[in-house]
Amino acid sequence: MPGDKTWFDISVPLRTGMVHWPGDPEPNFARISDIDQGAEANVTFCRFSAHTGTHMDAPCHFLAGASGIDSFPIDAGVGPARVIAVPRSCEVIGRDELAGKGIQPGERVLLKTRNSANRWDTLEFQPNYVALNASAAEFLVNTGVVLVGVDYLSVGVFQGDGLQTHKTLLRAGVWIVEGLDLSGTAEGHYDLVCLPLPIEGCDGSPARVVLRPA
Repeated sequence: MPGDKTWFDISVPLRTGMVHWPGDPEPNFARISDIDQGAEANVTFCRFSAHTGTHMDAPCHFLAGASGIDSFPIDAGVGPARVIAVPRSCEVIGRDELAGKGIQPGERVLLKTRNSANRWDTLEFQPNYVALNASAAEFLVNTGVVLVGVDYLSVGVFQGDGLQTHKTLLRAGVWIVEGLDLSGTAEGHYDLVCLPLPIEGCDGSPARVVLRPA
């Protein structure tokens, strides 16, 4: 509603058996200590890839010898952000799809695609998800964005130049947020809080990401 300054969550819930990247272990959250079974406390054992659900990629995910997620600067994930809606007809986001959006240096950009038309995190893996190609990554780097977020498990396409998309962004110091739930988010300007867990030397981390209308 107009004037509403409420924070809302654009992270997906983590749960056993949820969609995950092909080849990664299936996420599992198991209660290993249970009050209902006479234990003094509830304790859950968590088994999942660092790239499960809403998460961030660290430079070392694709760049040998680069820094881990514990190097993430908090000010990169806290501040103004913009949600940009990509036409539902778009199958791959390239330079041309971004060039007319008025993206400015220092921006945090979240891209809402047709991935958000469904609760993708409740479905099986969709290899035809919408993502960026290398030309879009180069455009964002040249524009000087700080952070880019997408509404599926990868910023790069499943087949093609997805690896190069990641490397281009990470090598330039652009932070990547993947697996956002933008289904209820309109295009526009927001305040963003996006913080990963500081797992020492890790190639990525789950993240809690919230927005508030600016």
